[in-house]
Parts: sequence; structure tokens; C-alpha cells
Amino acid sequence: MWGRGRYAQHLGRPLTWFGCYLRWLPLVFISWIAVVYAIRLGVYAMADRTYEHPGWGFVIVYESLKLTYFSGLWLGVLFGIESFGQWQLQWRRLLQTQKALAEAQLAHLQGQLRPHFLFNALNTISALMHTDVVRADRLVAELGDLLRVSLRSNEHEMTPLADELRMLELYAGIMLERFRDRVTLDWQVDRTLLKTPVPSLLLQPLLENAFKHGVEPTVVHVRIMVSVRHEADSLEVVIRNSGSRLAPEQRDGVGLRNCRERLGIIYGSAASLRVDNGDDGVAARIAIPMGDAAP
Repeated sequence: MWGRGRYAQHLGRPLTWFGCYLRWLPLVFISWIAVVYAIRLGVYAMADRTYEHPGWGFVIVYESLKLTYFSGLWLGVLFGIESFGQWQLQWRRLLQTQKALAEAQLAHLQGQLRPHFLFNALNTISALMHTDVVRADRLVAELGDLLRVSLRSNEHEMTPLADELRMLELYAGIMLERFRDRVTLDWQVDRTLLKTPVPSLLLQPLLENAFKHGVEPTVVHVRIMVSVRHEADSLEVVIRNSGSRLAPEQRDGVGLRNCRERLGIIYGSAASLRVDNGDDGVAARIAIPMGDAAP
């Protein structure tokens, strides 16, 4: 009768929950009084003594009040235990639901990036198709390598920094073919950080923006620098291009918005993405905590 969980479905309605147990009290009163006083009277009888007690009316009222008091205390403890157990169960279910929703959102965001950068890469190849067939053919082969790496990264949301930089190099190779003699790309990477896990396809939109907004609109030579270093407790990645400036009213495009949302889902407020004007151009700066991702 007092087993834990028997009336767990009524925990949201405490009065109903208590009522389910307290309805048995009259039967408990009768059974308790009958058994206890039968034992007492029997023990005294075996000792040739007479057990004296108040009148049965008083006994029934007194024992009933005593049992009600102790039953209330016990039910209060039991209610607290069961409520805590239900809260833990609901909390675990909520966390599982939130995790599933986050994973679905991440998969959606990641899926947005692939056709986006594939379209831009194909656009680059089509621009060369009628002017330099050899270069266009080479770009198609490089795009195939890039897609193979990208498809492998689709298996996991997180990937080692080394793999992310490899994909970035393949993408950069395609863009350098397109803007040959107009851009220089420098890499400054702390190689001790290459095993650090980062979200896959996180950096490609930033490098794409450097080419799109820094190189494509101008005919002057542009310098792009990719810097990876350990800053305080964070992994800091900076992609900086010379020549261009951010307009005050400029808004985030699909790539930047996608990156911000993914960082927020995985790391919460511990990660950041800033894009601002520097001394000689625009810098996109990502800071990722070196510890685990936020729950």
C-alpha cells in the first residue's frame, strides 16, 4: 500500500495524491487498534494481570489521531521523495529533448552551408570555363577533393582543427586559382592546437567572405591572413583581409549568421564571433573555449 510510485500519476495534484493513501486510514485504524490491543490484552492475561485502558471511545479517538499524525509525516516524506524522483525523470527527458532539438538545428544549419559554398565554388569554375579550360578542369578536380572532405565531416558535428584547416586549404586553393595574381594568403597556425575539436565547416564561410568582399570587388592586390593561436582559455581564429571596410549598416549574411547560431548552440555564451574593421581591412575573429562544449 505504501510502495513508492503507486500513485505517481497524481503527483501534480497533491490533494488527490494524499487522498489516494488516506482513504485507507479507517481500515488501518481498525486493524491497528484491534491488533495492538489484542496483543496487550493477551500479554497481560498470560501474566495473570488485567490490562487497564481508558474507554474504547477514547482509545479509538486517541489512536486514530496518533496514526493520522504519523501517517501524515510519513506521507509528507514519501511525497517529497516521489516528487524529487519525478522531477529528475522530467529533467532528464527535457535535456534529451533539448539535445535532440539542438542536434536537429545543427544538422539544418550545417546543411545550409554545403549548398551555399558549393554554389559559390561552381560559380568560380563557370567564370573560368570559357576563358581557361585547363584551370577550370583543375578546379573541378580540387572541388571533388573538397567535397569528399566535406562529406566525411558530415558524420560528426565536431572535427579536429587539422581537418577543418585541410578543408579550408582546399577551398582556398580553388579561390586562389580564380583570383590568381590578385591575392596572397598567409597561414599562421599554432601546430600544437591541431587536435583541438572545432565545429566542422565553421571557418569556410569566414574565408569565403574575405574573398567575396575583400578580393572580388577590387583589382588591387589583397592580402588575406589566417591566424590560429591559443589566447587565454580559448582557441582564437582570425581571418583578416586587407583593402575592404565594413559599412556601418552592413548586416550578417547567411554564412556569418549560420556560424553565430552554431556557436551559440554548441558553446552558449562561452564562444564569440566578431567581425570588425582593423587598421588595414576587415577581421573576422572567433573565440572558442578550449574545454568541452556547453550542455
